[in-house]
Amino acid sequence: MNLPNKLTLARVFLTFGFLVFFFAPIPFAGTGALVLFVVASITDLYDGRIARRDKLITNFGILMDPLVDKIMICSAFIAFVDRGLMPAWMVILIVARELAITGLRLLAVSKNVVLAADRSGKYKTISQMVAIISLLVLVSYPEWGPWAAALFEFPIVAGPWILWFTMLAKWVTVFFTVLSGTLYLWTNRALYLEDL
Repeated sequence: MNLPNKLTLARVFLTFGFLVFFFAPIPFAGTGALVLFVVASITDLYDGRIARRDKLITNFGILMDPLVDKIMICSAFIAFVDRGLMPAWMVILIVARELAITGLRLLAVSKNVVLAADRSGKYKTISQMVAIISLLVLVSYPEWGPWAAALFEFPIVAGPWILWFTMLAKWVTVFFTVLSGTLYLWTNRALYLEDL
């Protein structure tokens, strides 16, 4: 098994570890969840780059890398609903978009068509990572001591800046999720309209 595929598989275990820490009633659980999610995000960043650079692209990687990404992202957002950090309707939109695009890609594969990622999808991914990490910081910074409280609770307008930033990040994620999904389905509509 090559390095990019090992990184992809590692992301599965990191996602599982993230969820264990996120829900564990132990000291520094939030910090552990944050660290594991950041490490998982880094593996996501590098597995594709290494595969392209070293010409290690495999069918396993083509199939599993986006699937594992979606498992990681959707797991985090669903976990946030359980903790009351995100409204369910936002997460339903995010998960529905991911499932719809995965279905479209599987349909494309069955027709020997390769669907390239578009720019709005990249913005969507970045916005999701920022939202998840900001929510995890919000959960974990109280574990870090008085210096963290002074840093993250610095007031802007009517409350701490981390609350405003996190709220904005959630709305930006929903915006790019809906936009990128709509554009992707519209651009590639010929794939599914011909089967209706």
